[in-house]
Amino acid sequence: MTLISSKSLTLPEFLSLTDPDGDITYELVDGEAIPKMSPKFFHSRLTLALSSILDRWNQGRGEVGIEWAIILSKNDRDWCPVPDLLYISLERLGDIPLTDEACPVPPELVIEIISPEQSFSSLSEKAVDYLKAGVSRVWIVDPRAKQITIFYPDAPPAIKKGDDEISDILLPDLTLTPGQIFAKARLS
Repeated sequence: MTLISSKSLTLPEFLSLTDPDGDITYELVDGEAIPKMSPKFFHSRLTLALSSILDRWNQGRGEVGIEWAIILSKNDRDWCPVPDLLYISLERLGDIPLTDEACPVPPELVIEIISPEQSFSSLSEKAVDYLKAGVSRVWIVDPRAKQITIFYPDAPPAIKKGDDEISDILLPDLTLTPGQIFAKARLS
């Protein structure tokens, strides 16, 4: 990614930036292109497991994306985060044609997996920012604690471990447990 200017980037400027090597993912935060943490093994296994589970459940309900940037707003500024996974329904997408661009509307679900270099508190702040920007649910997956914290716009976060059931009206007919997710990732 070429960062020649020290001035604050606009959303179109950020979206037009290119990384010649293509091996670093950036997020637009407060006008700056910020590199995203490089995933490690547990993170990678969980991304694969969750993607597989969501894709199998999805069956034409919408789109499941891995590291698909989202065009949002944070503190009245353009914000373009890149969640580990997301789900957006066909209803929410409406008639918007999908191109090889950032997701144009807030999805129902964003999933962030804690990497070794990240803290739960920093991702919790990000979860609140996602909710304020119109995302309906945020899951923070903690590989070390083997738990998932679910953030809601109108209720306190819920911590799910082991055989605790995860189900949500926004994800009809999807019922799973953290234990199933960690087992599928071969991290149980």
